[in-house]
Amino acid sequence: MILVGVLAATFLAAAIAKPLATAMGRDAGWLLAGVLAVFTVLVATEVPGVVAGEPVTGELAWIPSADLTLALRMDGLGLLFSLIVLGIGALVLAYSARYFGTDRAKAGRFLALLTFFAASMLGLVLADDLIALFVFWEFTSVSSFFLIGGKGEGAQGATRAFLVTAVGGLALLAGFVLLGLAADTFVLSEILRSPEAVLAAPTMPAIVVLILLGAFTKSAQFPFHFWLPGAMVAPTPVSTYLHAATMVKAGIYLLFRLTPVFGGEPVWQVPLVLFGLGTALLGAVVATKANDLKRLLAYGTVSQLGFLTGLIGIGTPLALGAAGVHLFAHALYKATLFMSVGIVDHETGTRDLRELGGLRADMPRTALAGGLAAVSMAGLPPLLGFVSKEEAFAAFVESPGAAWLAPTSATLAVAASVFTFAYSARYYWRTFEGPLRTHAHAPPLSFEAAPLLLGVAGLALGLVVPLLSPYANVVGLDTTGESPEFGLSLWHGLTLPLLMSAIVVGGGIALFLTRERVERLQGRVRLPIDGEGTFDRLYDQSIALGKRIGAPAASSSIAVHVAPVLVVLAVGGTAVALAADLTTAQPPAPHEPLDWGIVALLVLSIAGMAQAKSRVGAVAMLGLTGFLIAAWFVQIGAPDLALTQLLVETLTVALVVLVFRRLPPDFLRVRRPRVAGAGVIAAVVGALAFAGTYLLTGRRGESDPAAYYLAEAEEVTGGSNVVNTILVDFRALDTLGEVGVLAIAAAGMYALVRLVPDGRARAQPGEEPRDVDPYSGAAPGDDGDADEGEEVTR
Repeated sequence: MILVGVLAATFLAAAIAKPLATAMGRDAGWLLAGVLAVFTVLVATEVPGVVAGEPVTGELAWIPSADLTLALRMDGLGLLFSLIVLGIGALVLAYSARYFGTDRAKAGRFLALLTFFAASMLGLVLADDLIALFVFWEFTSVSSFFLIGGKGEGAQGATRAFLVTAVGGLALLAGFVLLGLAADTFVLSEILRSPEAVLAAPTMPAIVVLILLGAFTKSAQFPFHFWLPGAMVAPTPVSTYLHAATMVKAGIYLLFRLTPVFGGEPVWQVPLVLFGLGTALLGAVVATKANDLKRLLAYGTVSQLGFLTGLIGIGTPLALGAAGVHLFAHALYKATLFMSVGIVDHETGTRDLRELGGLRADMPRTALAGGLAAVSMAGLPPLLGFVSKEEAFAAFVESPGAAWLAPTSATLAVAASVFTFAYSARYYWRTFEGPLRTHAHAPPLSFEAAPLLLGVAGLALGLVVPLLSPYANVVGLDTTGESPEFGLSLWHGLTLPLLMSAIVVGGGIALFLTRERVERLQGRVRLPIDGEGTFDRLYDQSIALGKRIGAPAASSSIAVHVAPVLVVLAVGGTAVALAADLTTAQPPAPHEPLDWGIVALLVLSIAGMAQAKSRVGAVAMLGLTGFLIAAWFVQIGAPDLALTQLLVETLTVALVVLVFRRLPPDFLRVRRPRVAGAGVIAAVVGALAFAGTYLLTGRRGESDPAAYYLAEAEEVTGGSNVVNTILVDFRALDTLGEVGVLAIAAAGMYALVRLVPDGRARAQPGEEPRDVDPYSGAAPGDDGDADEGEEVTR
């Protein structure tokens, strides 16, 4: 049960993070970092068993009566991602303890959200159920929205990121549903063991498209790449953790995980290779001309995510094993780079490469960490990034499938890597070497410790890289069913991948040395990167369309709101009355004398409500009408419906009274012709609605759905009340939606009540305030004959 314990404890740590920050200030980051470090060690103790082919599992009873459990499973792939999530998370929290200022509220908010994100990401990579995986997937999207948006300063970037990933999330949910139905199970490990049913299903292409849409939006693949650079408005710890090491790799994890099902299928392989490596080249090209350090690293991340996507698309054990190594190397060096940039920004006040330079003299430890990470990202020995890139080149060269795949993928990978080398060199040289342009304060070692540790780790692991071979092999085995039999090494002799690496180094140096001419050329070439502008235009047009559609609802005239309802009732009642075949109608439903007594009381209460002069009186009669309906339900043997009616009616009356107490006590007088006209309309519409209801529901036989519910409901659900079973079991999501609508309506009414302190409309300059009737828009003394569509300023 180690997995359940670690996951639950991480969520608990998120829950207590804010109180800890209130008590300890930003130093709470150290304590939370220690918690995640302990969890990293606990997970690492499972390495020998996982490498030996014994996945760790755990279950947490969720709804025992329904046999629903939260199933967790950690194989080699899950182990790799878990160590990244927990290990990098611990270092980011430690870094945050010195990044944030003394504002305890701000530090507490970010520490709580970062820890909650860590728990969500951990649940995502350990979930052995498609639905649980999706829930954790959405947790990461929601927490990232608040982390990027802050207190509103990053609202635009947060909105873009959330909407893009939310659309992908909906597509992913649809894909998961189809996948579960095709496999006849939602247990992920069972689907991976027996993919034949999924591959044979007619919905297989749709499943692939929907899942790829979810993965591409989450991992910022073209054309959805634009949200990631826009999210860099977030504080550096957020960018480091979410947008370099973890969240953006959720889509990569999904592609890894589902390779045993779809790997090798053209509908899966071709989009991954072409879109992935196309994104890799595009992101690398844009990064070479970025002057903002975080923007440079953001497009570098887009590029590396594309590189990983293309590598996974190859689908061989060698490719998947190499992708695992490169994923780990990327987490190390990109987290280091982001934290180094955060230190530079913190100590100099700028991230603009045109204002930086020579900082190695003022912050040698930061320069060392950033330099090691840049060398690893460029793919130079003896860093881990060199080994992972060489293995990736070998996988591209040996690509199976169509004849064009190997040369195309290898060429794109080398081209992207050339630009990666160039922007890595540009990052380091323009920041830490050359003349000093902006003076920097010397950062404390406690601030530099996390990036320095990660940078050194990339060097150390490169030097002892053969020790990582078993872990790379288990990743390849768990994702393809076959071990790549890696023998990771810094030197494999004179091979084609080594020649490709030499081309990368030569081309990268040439681009760096001619960077001014390259930047001028890039300035004249328009690249398809303006996703932000396209998204913003679509967003603005959607808002404008919504305003046009909702404009009638903004009117203060009740006629504008009631007219569509009356028209629908009248047209519907007329249509049913004309279409009804009375010759085949069933006899009227049986009735009792007491029914007519309730009908008489209903008529009286409705008439009283229509004649009421005061608002409170009208509300009282309205409530009486609802209570009489509840009594009628009891009379016909439906006490559950009566109870529901009583609860809803009580809440409705309470809400209406809450609103009316802010309004004048009496209704305004209305002229008799208007009253008569309203009465005629009410009588006609009421008669048509009655006729339609009576003919549609009271004079026909039992429908097929009704027969099914009556015959099967008790056996299927265990409930003897067919109405309850329909609401709770057969239409559970519909009922949940209705409850949600009521909650939103209640919140809206409450907000409106708080916004309007009394029943007096705002006066125009130079005018005295006056009471306004919200129904007619008239003030006391008006004749009540104002145009019903007239707007009232309030």
